Amino acid sequence: MSKLKVILSGGGTGGHIYPAVATAEALTRKLGADGVDILFVGAQGKMEMEKVPALGYKIVGLPVAGIQRRLTLRNLAVPFKLLASMVKARRTLRTFRPDVVVGFGGYASGPLLKAAQKAGIPTILQEQNSFAGVTNKLLAKGAKHICVAYDGMERFFPADRIVHTGNPLRGSFGQEVNHAEALSHFGLSEDKPVVLIVGGSLGSRTLNEMVKAHLERIVAEGKVQLIWQNGKYYDDEMRAFCEGKDMTGVWRGAFINRMDYAYEAATVVVSRSGACSVSELCLVGKPTVFVPSPNVAEDHQTHNAMALVSKGAAEIVRDSEAVDKGFEVVEALVANPERLSSLAANIKVLATSDSADRVAEIAVQAVKN
Repeated sequence: MSKLKVILSGGGTGGHIYPAVATAEALTRKLGADGVDILFVGAQGKMEMEKVPALGYKIVGLPVAGIQRRLTLRNLAVPFKLLASMVKARRTLRTFRPDVVVGFGGYASGPLLKAAQKAGIPTILQEQNSFAGVTNKLLAKGAKHICVAYDGMERFFPADRIVHTGNPLRGSFGQEVNHAEALSHFGLSEDKPVVLIVGGSLGSRTLNEMVKAHLERIVAEGKVQLIWQNGKYYDDEMRAFCEGKDMTGVWRGAFINRMDYAYEAATVVVSRSGACSVSELCLVGKPTVFVPSPNVAEDHQTHNAMALVSKGAAEIVRDSEAVDKGFEVVEALVANPERLSSLAANIKVLATSDSADRVAEIAVQAVKN
């Protein structure tokens, strides 16, 4: 087989970008750097236009834009941007001549995959969430294969094209890490349980307010320790809040540069339930309390969380109740070793460790067959 030419398309959020990057890395592992030529296609002005080139990949940006949920004049430009994106998508296909196109969701992938389907180029979809996104639902009829991470996706897609691959992830999640080293990295002791609060790269207002409301009590009681990732957006505010306070047994920061250490140190994790976060937590097998963000399309974070809750693999606290009740649920878990063990065992069963390799293999086979 000559050099495989692959376009990977998607973006707007890390949840669409990083599964695509993980698949690119898997394709390179499988075929070698000389055996595959990869091009990314995203949306102009979105984070992929910076993140993807920084990782060494070529990317083309389309002028596509999504419809705003609130009434705004910006929506008037959407049809014109879509038309321009279709023209640029067709030009990109003619120039690059891909053997296969893989879409990872988000409106950035819509024009490119639609143009590829019309041109007779095999297309594959990768749906990260348990509630399918609009773009992937619209493209499903013309797709050769649809890679999913959750059961029951036949309610959105043709059953005969669904392949369960899990969500492609970057990094070494699930590999063994020394527990003492992990605790030492955050300056924590081995004699108390650890609660990891993960707000995502930008941060979560709700999770930060939850910690603020209970921080002084938690430190004073000294029953648990905290690893508190407050996110870039809220870092100055949270630093000011903590100034002068007793922070014994608390690590706080905008980012966590060793998530493997954070997961290893944690007794319980409190997290949003974006697709990649859920997949990571399945791999590390940690008891988790999900606080789904209400500010996402189709409320897919709630659907993601409930897919695990229904299998006894996680707990859920609604965003509107998290500040008052979040730590109540967490502390009840910490005090219940049997429940912790049950949650850990049940979430670990749902892990798929080789998702990126599975998607990469499906892309290769789509060209051969």
